[in-house]
Amino acid sequence: MKLHKESKGTITVATILFIIISVLAIYFLKMWSLLIIMPVLVVYSLVFWFFRVPERDILEHRENVIAPVDGKVVMIKEVEETEFIKGKALQISIFMSPLNVHICRYPVSGNVIYKKYHPGKYLVAWHEKSSTENERTTVAVETATNHKVVFRQIAGYVARRIVFYCKEGDQAKAGHEFGFIKFGSRMDVFLPLDTEITCKIGDITKGGLDVIAKMKD
Repeated sequence: MKLHKESKGTITVATILFIIISVLAIYFLKMWSLLIIMPVLVVYSLVFWFFRVPERDILEHRENVIAPVDGKVVMIKEVEETEFIKGKALQISIFMSPLNVHICRYPVSGNVIYKKYHPGKYLVAWHEKSSTENERTTVAVETATNHKVVFRQIAGYVARRIVFYCKEGDQAKAGHEFGFIKFGSRMDVFLPLDTEITCKIGDITKGGLDVIAKMKD
């Protein structure tokens, strides 16, 4: 199983803790040590599972908006996007549980024209106010069809680290990685009002593969 580059520190700490706990359990509990070791082994295995990098065949897209993450669509609504668009937009929010792949991908292709990191709170990721009050990053891409699309990584109650690698002037490619969020979190995508939404609340998405909307040419 291929692991993400962001896993290195976490897995090192998890391995050290697993060894220490196992040694202490064997020393003090003897034959009963498996009662401690087995649950800890499950948690240790989940850390590896969280940082997995699945192999995906990413296609080229022009008008299609691609799911930026693996997760569940929890919100589709018209909102006022005040940071970059400064007007009304269609918002699609996808929630990621700790068991989902947490690679963050560009939802559209084009040029990165804006990026900003915001420190903030750690409300549960499905809370509506998490989009404006939680620790988050905002990125905007201007597409080949001259649409401006904004997307936002949002840290959740468990997530405590957001990473994004893009910078202004970069070429964005729909479905390709631009960042990572450690443990449960959310991704918001803000689209023009005339965008055709092709997903619905409750849909399970595969980042880089599923089409969640189509923009006018």
